This record gives sequence, structure tokens and C-alpha cells, in this order.
Amino acid sequence: MATVEECRAALTQLAENLARANGDVRSATALDRSLSCRITDLDTTFVGRLADGRIKDVIVVEEPAEKAQIRLTMTGDDLVALVAGHLNFAKAWGSGRVRLEAGFRDLLRLRSLL
Repeated sequence: MATVEECRAALTQLAENLARANGDVRSATALDRSLSCRITDLDTTFVGRLADGRIKDVIVVEEPAEKAQIRLTMTGDDLVALVAGHLNFAKAWGSGRVRLEAGFRDLLRLRSLL
């Protein structure tokens, strides 16, 4: 089971990957939205902001003060595997291992990441 520190490192790596992205990925993440990533097996939620193609201001909270505009839910192992490239997001999402909740317009923009 991944630890909180491993999950934080995976989110940091994801933030760095997004910051270096080009083309469709860069335009898909060029939003200004609140973001949360719930790690079910650790009963932990990371919250931050997706802005200008970057993930910023990530902190750990037990319970978010408000519902984020883009919400991910998964296990810590799945987060680590996704960021490392060992787990395909579209397959994990389709099978229910990863949940992505967002407004319809945001889902349309994020679809290029799938």
C-alpha cells in the first residue's frame, strides 16, 4: 500500500509532467479549477488548484472544506501506478478503479488526457 508521502511524490511528479506538456495535453489542462484527489485506502484527500497547465498549492486535508470542481478518487497504489505510466487512465476509469467527477465542460476539455 502506497504511503501519504509516496502519493504526495506522485502528485508532485504529475504536476511537473503537466508543466512540461505541450499540444492537446497542455490545452486540456489550461483551466483554472479547484482540484481534489481522494486516496481511499489512506482516508486522505489532497486538494490544490489546476491553473495554467499546472497543479499548484497542494495540501493534505482530512475532509475538504468545499467540493472541488475536479475530483479524482482512487487508491494510493493506483495513483502511483498512473503517474509512473504502469496503469492506463482510460482503462482504470472505465473499470471503476479511478473516479473522475467534474462539470460537463471540464470533462470535455479533459477528455484528451484519456
